[in-house]
Amino acid sequence: MRLLFLAVLRRHTGNAVTAQRIRDHLEAAGHVCILKDAFDFGSPSEIANFIKAENLEAAVALHLYRGGRLVQGHGIPFGIIFGGTDLNEDVNHGEKNKVMGKVLEEARFAVAFTESMKEMAQTQWVDPVFTREVKAKVKRTPGVRLIGEMAQEDLHAVVKNCFAVVNSSVSEGMSAAILEAMDLEVPVLARNIPGNAAVVTHEVTGLLFSDPQEFVRLAKRLVSDPALEKEIVANAREYVRKHHSWQVERNTYRHLIRTLQRSIED
Repeated sequence: MRLLFLAVLRRHTGNAVTAQRIRDHLEAAGHVCILKDAFDFGSPSEIANFIKAENLEAAVALHLYRGGRLVQGHGIPFGIIFGGTDLNEDVNHGEKNKVMGKVLEEARFAVAFTESMKEMAQTQWVDPVFTREVKAKVKRTPGVRLIGEMAQEDLHAVVKNCFAVVNSSVSEGMSAAILEAMDLEVPVLARNIPGNAAVVTHEVTGLLFSDPQEFVRLAKRLVSDPALEKEIVANAREYVRKHHSWQVERNTYRHLIRTLQRSIED
């Protein structure tokens, strides 16, 4: 494969050394890797002309902002390697942050040299590679649809027409989605983690699963047992209205604010 490798190649810098090392790896694997300095190109059109002239099939960019924004939008697949200053400095500039997020959405992969760099990137942006994988699998799976954000009223209307609401989070504080499903009288199937187990009592106000196999078993059980569904819905509705009342919550916050007012007056 003929690859464009774009990086900032100032002599004797860490990025230049890293880029040359990675180029050697790619060429050792049998690819033609053309390493170019990002500063050699003044505009995306110059990159487009170079890609066409060299008959390049894919690209790799070292540095999400300096290199990534130049390889984006040319109709060839590309991957990103985080450089360091993109995550440590550029991420703090609003416009650059937005540009880098768009680049990641289009990138086929992203490489971080350390766990801390990976965590910094995940804190800033939704993992675009994982998102793309999910979307691809959804397209291949009959009966599964991926729905974007919607107004709460529309969401509640959709939920009311569902057989069950599934929460598969690996970490939760208190899931509003679970409480809303309970209030809308829709059965809940939730991963058995502390945050979910705090509001879902297994086989009482919902069903808790620990792995995919158990989820399938419990889902089939819920489908085939109308009495269980009815009991869970009734218990869940009673639980959420007793322990998560909107009016009680409002009164509690009113009381708390009054304590602040009293402290100011005192």
